[in-house]
Amino acid sequence: MQTRIVIIGAGFAGTMSALSAARLRDAYGAEDGIEIVVVAPEPVLNMRPRLYEDDPAQMSAPLEELFRVTGVRFVEGCVRTINKSAPAVIIEQNNGEQITLGYDRLILAAGSRVVHPPIPGLSEHCFSVDQRHEAHELWQHIHELAEQPVSEQRDTVVIAGGGFTGIETAAEMPQRLRTALGKDANVRVVVVERAEAIGPDLGPGPRPVIEEALSSLGVEWMLGKAVTKVDATGVTLEDGTRILSKTVIWTGGLRATPLTEQIEAPRDELGRLVVEHDLRVPGNPEIFATGDAASAATDNDGHRTLMSCQHAMPLGRFAGHNAAADLLCAPTMSYSQERYVTCLDLGPWGAAFCEGWDRKVMLSGSAGKKIKEEINSTYIYPPKAEREAALAAAKPGITADV
Repeated sequence: MQTRIVIIGAGFAGTMSALSAARLRDAYGAEDGIEIVVVAPEPVLNMRPRLYEDDPAQMSAPLEELFRVTGVRFVEGCVRTINKSAPAVIIEQNNGEQITLGYDRLILAAGSRVVHPPIPGLSEHCFSVDQRHEAHELWQHIHELAEQPVSEQRDTVVIAGGGFTGIETAAEMPQRLRTALGKDANVRVVVVERAEAIGPDLGPGPRPVIEEALSSLGVEWMLGKAVTKVDATGVTLEDGTRILSKTVIWTGGLRATPLTEQIEAPRDELGRLVVEHDLRVPGNPEIFATGDAASAATDNDGHRTLMSCQHAMPLGRFAGHNAAADLLCAPTMSYSQERYVTCLDLGPWGAAFCEGWDRKVMLSGSAGKKIKEEINSTYIYPPKAEREAALAAAKPGITADV
């Protein structure tokens, strides 16, 4: 009798889950016994960490052939409902039709989205680099600015949020604006951050490097301030400060997929399911959570996974392996990832490569940039559509040598 693993999401964690499950299934010679199904809107892996870069519409990798050669079935659509009692998922396909797909093991890898708080005008007037189509809309908008007359509004970009994404976006923006508007354009890029420090979640380690880089690029930052209103001509801050701009980019915090709320289990403040060491959801033995949908312990020192592909890819390898192992009556593996690095792109200035949870800067400037370019062009991409190599790349415990 054939059993089925359903994986919700084709991001970094979902793709690796599928390949890892296929790897173990192949090792046990159980291709006819376990069906692996990935459900996602399209068979592509969006390079979300690169969407702050130029021409974001190209930032994706096809998965159809990779899934075909590894024996993974792809189903187009979005999961709307997880029905545990069936057990099954209800999928809304791109044509609007709904289908039901049963599962024996479920891997929730549906990722996260940027949080949009109820700030007046935010949804109507803000751009984003969270999803590929959103980043492309911003890219088109910047190029279209050249058709408008010179003005303070046209030449000013406001980035709401001075975290990882906000910093990377800000560092790229002066050059991108001058490319679109002309090298002599009087461009202004302003980061507005609620906290009292730039990059608050990154800690003090890389902060001097971040400040040096942004200053050299001409980026301003306003700290201890929050955006309270956005309209077609700019933003208003909580202290009444007004910044005129036709380009406001929201880079606020992330929250896990709402599908986590359909599963009765502990969740953290980001909506992530707090999983066991093998990534199983407590009280739900047939469900595993991974990637941005999961909060997992990375080591024995109290550190937990972050919403990043650095954690999503290894999490996926363990989740897929363990879901397949469960069906094969094989032992599951405990996820761990003791090494942690951070590589922050700082635009033309370079990058900051940090090691450890205290983010000690090891390389910066052009040396850091070289590592960032390798990460963005190589490490985060899926393996080639060659069965043996693809399955080998999905072995739990593999980490990039950066």
